[in-house]
Amino acid sequence: MFHTKSVHSFERMIYDLVMTTYKDSGVDTQAGGQASRKAYDHARATFASRAGKMGTPVEDTGGFAGLIDMGGFYLVQNDDGTGSKMELAHAMKKYDTLGRDLLAMVVDDAICTGAEVISVSNTLDVPRIDTAMVDRLMGGLSSACIEQHIVIPGGEIAEVPGAVRSPVWNATSVGIIEKGKELQPESVAEGDIVLALQSGVARSNGFSLIRKILRDAHGKNWHETPWRNDVSWGEILLTPSVIYHAALLSLLGRFGEERKVPIKSLTHITGGGIPENLARTLKKTGLGAHLTNLFRPHDAIQDLITLGKVETAEAYRTWNMGNGMLAIVDPADAKHAVESLVSQNIATTQAGVITKKGGIEIMAYDGTKLTF
Repeated sequence: MFHTKSVHSFERMIYDLVMTTYKDSGVDTQAGGQASRKAYDHARATFASRAGKMGTPVEDTGGFAGLIDMGGFYLVQNDDGTGSKMELAHAMKKYDTLGRDLLAMVVDDAICTGAEVISVSNTLDVPRIDTAMVDRLMGGLSSACIEQHIVIPGGEIAEVPGAVRSPVWNATSVGIIEKGKELQPESVAEGDIVLALQSGVARSNGFSLIRKILRDAHGKNWHETPWRNDVSWGEILLTPSVIYHAALLSLLGRFGEERKVPIKSLTHITGGGIPENLARTLKKTGLGAHLTNLFRPHDAIQDLITLGKVETAEAYRTWNMGNGMLAIVDPADAKHAVESLVSQNIATTQAGVITKKGGIEIMAYDGTKLTF
């Protein structure tokens, strides 16, 4: 007979064995965080070399993009890529939508400073040159950039046989913002409203876990397996990312324009999900958030959670769960901000409130109360 404590320990052991986590897919987020901190330490060591010169960097550990002082304005620069969503596109030989994902990853990080992105360059590493693939990738990126009023000044295509087995696509965005207009997360106060901007299915984050769940369930050709209504898993998961940059600039004002809504902070929900990214935004204040009205994750994500037996907390730590961007505003500005974004086809809701108590509390889509 098991004692009560032993039964609980045994049940916990079995639970851990059957639940799928992001680490099971080969991604170690803790190691990734440590590596990022080490990398930033080395990056920060270069800052002193620009002291007293044009282009002095602004130190901001944990920020979404780097600011460089250009005298009358800041230059904003950051990098990201399509991650293993590219592997799915490559398996399906469907490349025309991935440019939206690439652009979303960089410009929706940059907008978190308040900056307007003006240009995006990109690097594409391929095992062999495929002109038709490059044409479709760049065609999609070009179309998305035109919508956002962003130029592509150049890029690089590297043929590296043996180094990669499928294409690897990354980008760098460059933005500008007047001094004094950069967002001030430290101004966030208790009682402020957290707005959630709805995401689609999945951006370019957490795809390693998505692929593991579906590969385990359906084999290596999982992308051909039907999901629902004659739509395959591959088709639904290649749904392109929503890009928030231009819609948010209509509130923040582009370079030289007046600010229409005084947004205090923006949080792009990427790797680390809602709790890690929102905590980055609130780190200077010591405040927390109580989120009771987030958007529900797309049906495909809910099905993945069931299929992979993913713990609810793990899902919120890995995916954006239907919430691609969080904005924090004064209560007096919340209604106007929501109406403005909705008018631009960005579904937005008042998701919660900033609390004096630290930590992130989430009422999950399945009714689970989560505390991070």
